[in-house]
Amino acid sequence: MTARTTSGAARTHAWFTPWVLVAPALVFLVAFNLWPAANVVFLAFTNVRVLSGGELVGLANFERMLTDDQLVTALVNSIVYMLVCVPFLLLVPLGLAVLVEKKLPGIAFFRTAFYTPVVASAVVVALIWGWLLDDRGVVNAMALRLGFVTEAVPFLTDRWLVLLSAISLTVWKGLGYYMVIYLSALGGVPRELHEAAAVDGASALRRFWSVTVPGVRNTMLLVSVMIIVSALRVFAELYILTDGTGGVGGADVSVVMLIQMYARGFSGNLGYASALSLLLFVVTLAPLLLIARMNRGRG
Repeated sequence: MTARTTSGAARTHAWFTPWVLVAPALVFLVAFNLWPAANVVFLAFTNVRVLSGGELVGLANFERMLTDDQLVTALVNSIVYMLVCVPFLLLVPLGLAVLVEKKLPGIAFFRTAFYTPVVASAVVVALIWGWLLDDRGVVNAMALRLGFVTEAVPFLTDRWLVLLSAISLTVWKGLGYYMVIYLSALGGVPRELHEAAAVDGASALRRFWSVTVPGVRNTMLLVSVMIIVSALRVFAELYILTDGTGGVGGADVSVVMLIQMYARGFSGNLGYASALSLLLFVVTLAPLLLIARMNRGRG
């Protein structure tokens, strides 16, 4: 009788135990993810400002986007940023991973060296990058002294050079992170395939394209998604390199910088900033859906 009673009590109290365990995570998810996301959707259809109320304005914010020239500039910058970053951060870290995977003397040093930029603060790295690329910075000083140029290269004032400078920063900082992801994936590629290809006379380059790349294809898709999301949400690099101005005439502003510009200050237009956030979500989602469709087609 006692054993049966104990078993029944255990069953009575067991049903809510999982809910108690996940309750903190659910509260955090609702308070800091779901509610803010729902609030952004609502605010996108209003003209709410920081210190004043507002009212529903329907699609007025989205109609305003159609005539916002600065938004067009920001979208072009963000898309160019993505298109340049994806191939570099997709292929170069894979090559590095193949190199540092080999068991050679001192290879641990190179693994650490490649990963070191990842742990550095993006803001600090951007400040150093700005110091190096300034008109009176180290890069221009060396180029002038060696006679490569006759005047300082406008790395931080020319529209496309600013964009390329920020991209180089992003690529340099992200190489080690994606290299580590590829290293874990390379461990799952059977050594027998490499050995069989080598016996058949395949060169190292041929084995790379025919064995390594297919073996890490799923990881490459994951890395592509991560790069696309990160590139379209770029903020710190461009913000620091342009001192928060978005370059001369705002020519190097990104979509995230544009959202920040409209939302900041006591007169910030939260309604329009929220509408821009929804647009950024759609722009980010589009290439991800394309990758998912391509992956499904190959499957």
